[in-house]
Amino acid sequence: MTAVLESFPFPFEEDTFRYSNNSVPLEPPVCIEITPEYRKEIALKRRLLDTHFDRCYRSLPHTLDAQREAADLIIEQFSAFYPEHFAVVHDGQRTEVFNKLTGEKEIFGCGKLRQGEEEPLYKIGRHVQEDLILMMQRDGELYLDAGQLCFPANWSLAFDIGMAFGAIHDPVPRLSKSRLLEKIRKFIMRIEPEQPWTRKNWSLTVDRQLDTPLETVSSWGRKRQEITPENAGDRIHLRVEVQKLFRLPASHSILFSIHTHLLSVRELAGNQEWLRRFRSVVEELPDDVAAYKGLAPFRKALLEHLRLELRR
Repeated sequence: MTAVLESFPFPFEEDTFRYSNNSVPLEPPVCIEITPEYRKEIALKRRLLDTHFDRCYRSLPHTLDAQREAADLIIEQFSAFYPEHFAVVHDGQRTEVFNKLTGEKEIFGCGKLRQGEEEPLYKIGRHVQEDLILMMQRDGELYLDAGQLCFPANWSLAFDIGMAFGAIHDPVPRLSKSRLLEKIRKFIMRIEPEQPWTRKNWSLTVDRQLDTPLETVSSWGRKRQEITPENAGDRIHLRVEVQKLFRLPASHSILFSIHTHLLSVRELAGNQEWLRRFRSVVEELPDDVAAYKGLAPFRKALLEHLRLELRR
């Protein structure tokens, strides 16, 4: 098995897929991951933030303390788990972070932001591959109150900012307004500090494109019509989000980090058992879920490709 396959978070444990609360305790309790794609993905992330700020970053005014707490957690994990890549110095009222991978120094203070100073969640997010979402809890509900989202799978931070958990998931077939969704919401609200959880979410996308926001679906969405049995192996990618949920004890908010991994069907063929299970899931998936997962326009072509590949 190749190194790419060994590190890929394959999402299917069975030959069929149905929505579930597939969260498991996170060990080790680290909300970030540094992969060989770090420099390339950070460059893309920063380019998107520079050119599409309003699409990629949103925050509500009351989130500043929670943002600082999230940034402090990530900085602490830089020191504890990635000292070869980050050096951290605490100097009285500020913290200096030296990113050895980019050669940059970032300073994080406390108190009111200075004129023109970037918010903590935005600033720390420029140094990690993960998208970062802050869910805040009040009045018995969870709300998306801040986020840096550069690599969304067909959703919009600008649209969802300030929304409650249930409203955000309204577009998800067979999950919205279901008992399962309410169970997941209550599960997240019961997460305790120092007991983080992780789960996987998946979809299919065309080409190795991380940034597929709702705002640009007219551009990347039409590529789905170009798939044939002959090109499906190289162009169709299994997209897996490794999502991690941390309770921040001071603000009582949830830091939701999302690390997106892409694997082409051609690469997936390096593990025939995975490929067989993948075909079974694609073949059996209900039509409405297939549409939501992005594979409805090319499912027939993909299944023909998989049929031929598994006969080799």
